[in-house]
Amino acid sequence: MHMDEFWALIERSAAVTAIGDERLAWLTDRLAERPAAEAVDFAVRLDELRGRVDTWRHWGAALLICGGLCSDDGFHYFQAWLVGLGRAAFERVADDPDALADVPQVRRLAGRHPREWAEDEWPEWECLDYVADEAYERVTGEEEGLDEAVEARGRELSCSPDPADERWDLSDPAELARRYPRLAGMFPLPDRARERVWETARP
Repeated sequence: MHMDEFWALIERSAAVTAIGDERLAWLTDRLAERPAAEAVDFAVRLDELRGRVDTWRHWGAALLICGGLCSDDGFHYFQAWLVGLGRAAFERVADDPDALADVPQVRRLAGRHPREWAEDEWPEWECLDYVADEAYERVTGEEEGLDEAVEARGRELSCSPDPADERWDLSDPAELARRYPRLAGMFPLPDRARERVWETARP
């Protein structure tokens, strides 16, 4: 499965339904109709894309949007959510996290406290990680066999954030405003969240 085909599946799932669980079911069903190797390919492509947004630059944007509520697990799921936005949006945000200000799903959150968000509005998509696992098990009958199949290719799937870019003070409001001028205008960070944000964002 080449990257173009991976993106085609992600985007077709969004065209079929906007409901996250239904998208996951559709993706799992489509993968389960294919050879097991394609489930492995799907997992690898997702991991490759996740690596492009596994940066402190993107973690800072996630923290700003979520009012400081973005732990290491939360950021890992945020990366998958970025993939779920589709190729065009993902590419823009991969290059410039402040471009999240243009994403409709983000704009709908602006001006509302996170406690007011519905569960399906949160910018995270944890279960996208499980699509390939379930499809692989359906095809092969092997429980938890996907990781071994990926490792046989000389890879290991990431299970938590590990940013390789330069770490900076994500609790500094001036630095947040400088790096994300548009998002900072949409999501001013509360003082109490700003105080805890650095501890929250420790991988």
